[in-house]
Amino acid sequence: MPPWMGRLVRDVVLLIVLGYIGFNLLKTLRGFLVLLLISAFLAIALEPAVAFLANRGWRRGLATALIFFLVFVVGAIFIASMVPLVVDQISNLINEAPRYLDQLSDFLANFGIDFSGEALTSAINSADNSLQSLATDLAGNAFGVGSALLGTIFQGLTVLLFTFYLTADAPKLRRTMLSVLDRERQEEVLRIIEIAIEKTGGYFYSRALLAAVAAFITWLALTAIEVPFAAPLAIWVGVLSQFVPVFGTYLGGVLPVLIALLEDPAKAVWVVGFIIAYQQIENYVIGPRITARTMSLHPAVAFGSAIIGGTLLGAAGTLMALPAAATVQAFVSTYFHRHELVDTKLFAERDPARSRARNPALSKGATPTEQEKPDSSEG
Repeated sequence: MPPWMGRLVRDVVLLIVLGYIGFNLLKTLRGFLVLLLISAFLAIALEPAVAFLANRGWRRGLATALIFFLVFVVGAIFIASMVPLVVDQISNLINEAPRYLDQLSDFLANFGIDFSGEALTSAINSADNSLQSLATDLAGNAFGVGSALLGTIFQGLTVLLFTFYLTADAPKLRRTMLSVLDRERQEEVLRIIEIAIEKTGGYFYSRALLAAVAAFITWLALTAIEVPFAAPLAIWVGVLSQFVPVFGTYLGGVLPVLIALLEDPAKAVWVVGFIIAYQQIENYVIGPRITARTMSLHPAVAFGSAIIGGTLLGAAGTLMALPAAATVQAFVSTYFHRHELVDTKLFAERDPARSRARNPALSKGATPTEQEKPDSSEG
């Protein structure tokens, strides 16, 4: 056996063992690493606001605490505004349940389905044993639900704690990590960090501004249509429309449409019309002006990024997908050199044959692009 064969076998076995240990360690710590990733993402998003205050003499810890307090206040206002809406609608649903059941019974009677009070009572009595077993199962699972709720609260507090320290001690962490690199690599890493902060922070602050605009306009529209609870519904539409990618506007519009439908079907039609109209105005007028300096993603790229993020990390991954995609796009545009394209009809956005058919003055062999170029010899 050649003398180098023993070293090769040793290195391969060592590599396999280390890879196996690393894979199992990563699998075991996956939950913690996801929480750490979310915390780092939020810290990057908060960095522009904290840096703004720090550059004006604020201590970073105090500035971070202020930003956290403002976010908490906004969240508390949102929850407090939604609670009366939920309570009122549940009360209305309980009070109107007999009328809804009568209407449903009359509708199903047209198809030969007996949904009368007697039939419903008989069905409930026959399913009594099943309901008792279901209640027993629910009581048995109550402890599991409580444990899951406590686990969720603990994870949320963990994310907040890591986010606070990653934001407040960001300069110290950067100095510690980059001190092991040479000057040239430090400059590249700092450039990457700046791009990530610019894109992530720009995404969140542009979304927040768009949410405020959407909430205000929606509040005016719902007030004019005389939909109850116009303010909390407007906040709901504003938040979901901006922070849920692609379909957020329509998901947020479902609740006000349902509330309006319970009041008057004509109001629901007006609400649907407003949601569709505002979506178009935001896409072509308001959105491009606000996001012009932050991020610009093709809708297909945004949709695909949201699906990938949701598949990997759930709801948190869906929210992080768009700024992450914008950051990757910025990296590509920064580090990849683009060359001049060759002249081919495959790059044309319209068919040259159709252009010649519409304009007979085009020469037989020239492309529309060539015909549209001005003649430099003319005065």
